[in-house]
Amino acid sequence: MTSAIQGEETAPDVNSFQVDLRGLVDLLSHHLYSSPRVYVRELLQNAVDAVTARQALDPAAHIHIRLHAAGGTVSIEDSGIGLTSDEVHTLLATIGRSSKRGGEHGLESARREFLGQFGIGLLACFVVARRIRVVTRSARTPGASPVEWLASDDGSYTVRVLPDEARTEPGTTVYLEARPGSGEWMEPARVEELARDFGSLLPYDITFADADGNERPVTDRPAVWDRTYPTPASRRVALAGHCTRVFGFTPLDTIDLDLPVAGVRGVAYVLPEPTSPAHTAGHRTYLKGMLLTDHASNLLPDWAFFVRAVVDTDSLRPTASRENLYDDETLAAVRDALGVRIRQWLTELAAGDPQRLAGFLRVHHLGVKSLARHDKELFELMLPWLPFETSDGSVGLEEFAAAHDEIHFTRTVEEFRQIAPIAAAHGLGVVNAGYTYDAELLALLPAIRPGVKVTELDAGAVTDRLDPVSTTAELALASFLATARTRLDPHACDVALRAFQPVSVPALFLDDRQARHERDRATAQENADSLWNDILGSLRGSAPRARLVLNHNNPLIRRIAGLPDEDLTGTAVESLYGQALLMSQRPLRPADSTLLNRAFLGLLEWATHSNPQENQK
Repeated sequence: MTSAIQGEETAPDVNSFQVDLRGLVDLLSHHLYSSPRVYVRELLQNAVDAVTARQALDPAAHIHIRLHAAGGTVSIEDSGIGLTSDEVHTLLATIGRSSKRGGEHGLESARREFLGQFGIGLLACFVVARRIRVVTRSARTPGASPVEWLASDDGSYTVRVLPDEARTEPGTTVYLEARPGSGEWMEPARVEELARDFGSLLPYDITFADADGNERPVTDRPAVWDRTYPTPASRRVALAGHCTRVFGFTPLDTIDLDLPVAGVRGVAYVLPEPTSPAHTAGHRTYLKGMLLTDHASNLLPDWAFFVRAVVDTDSLRPTASRENLYDDETLAAVRDALGVRIRQWLTELAAGDPQRLAGFLRVHHLGVKSLARHDKELFELMLPWLPFETSDGSVGLEEFAAAHDEIHFTRTVEEFRQIAPIAAAHGLGVVNAGYTYDAELLALLPAIRPGVKVTELDAGAVTDRLDPVSTTAELALASFLATARTRLDPHACDVALRAFQPVSVPALFLDDRQARHERDRATAQENADSLWNDILGSLRGSAPRARLVLNHNNPLIRRIAGLPDEDLTGTAVESLYGQALLMSQRPLRPADSTLLNRAFLGLLEWATHSNPQENQK
């Protein structure tokens, strides 16, 4: 570029970007950035970096950043470090270069304070702009003239030196002219909204001016969690209001997140309703006061799915798009430390505010159980509080273990719901381990309470706990029991007679994991070809069989036992078997469905063809 006399306007040099600009814009809009909205962030970022450099050069300099939007254009003015003509050529026209260069008093000396250490800066504005005009004056070079950089989306740009009156003070103003189809992104209300969203916590005063010249503050510092409040209650109210504005819910509780060593400060809001562990929560993350993302899913441990966090950090690294956190060793360490902080909060509640802890666990016991699986100390601490569904109702394991020397558990909710009323009536301690994490925690219980025995519920344990029938009564029903066993033997099911409560339950179907595996193996063998039939046949074991326990206290069982017709007795037993299977909510095999249909039709046949007078007996 030809040199220019200071204070005189020069003819512009016409140049081309050292990149394919059209390809770059397509890359930005379709592959790097999730939305064109990020152009406002880039404008704010460049302005903040410029004034940060200016303060490093001249701490007494007056600092301001002013954003304006009207008539399809957006401009941002700052009193920052500015650029010289050579810097404009070098830094604004080449992708990958950083404007944070210079000598001892240049931008490099304040590099750690900058937001834009990654990315491509001003060129990102081409996602919404057809033309970008920059008017800048350097504060590093005394007497330097203002310089204009004018670029178009066809890849060309011009640089010229302007008269002194074009910009009398150091700093930079950037003007954007909307490209066709992008006007909505430059509407004043939209620009102001985006500026507040991205820049409310930035360290400098930023204002927005509308078309009428009315200026309103964009920044709102300090962050709500760092402000001073007259009382703890007023702080809780302020944080709850912030959570409602940001996330749309009123928090059940709040957890301060403060890691000074890692440069992380913020707050976690406890969700007021249960949420699935599979749900990926999005956390709001700021980088040096600039909003990075609302969807940082890797900020907290996976088990902390019951909170949504807002943090500001100066140590974590953004991705290339600056729309998420880069998952590196630093983030892993911060994530672990934030997890420790949430765990400490739980410990503090257990020690000092059990009522709040109980309210929290009523909603989020699943998250605490997830954490307790890997934290023996926390599990022991939470033992009196974590609720489990048991045959004694919803109680903590500590209370339940005190009432039962041996704890049995079922692996499915359906199995528990079938056995629970009977177990409760006969003093059998059963825990429903069909819910997420419960089986793992029960397995850990003996290590914490050495005197407690935990075993999976099996048919033999339940049958042994039920009241036996007298030998005389069982001998009197020997013929009936023989018929029942003969009918159910093809279904790999034994028959037992017991007396148990409640009386309304005529029969109880019991099996265990080994019996289920054997039933599945037999079913697979029935449907296999000859090769697999031989293989599955060789796997036949001596596993215990399923068991149908008939309730001698139930009047229906006694009436069936007294039927004179052996075929009718067999059909009734098959009906009891099918009804007990349905009550256990186990999946029916084809043979079971066939049995149910046959028994149902058999009873209908008997009911419609037998003597009516006999039916009344």
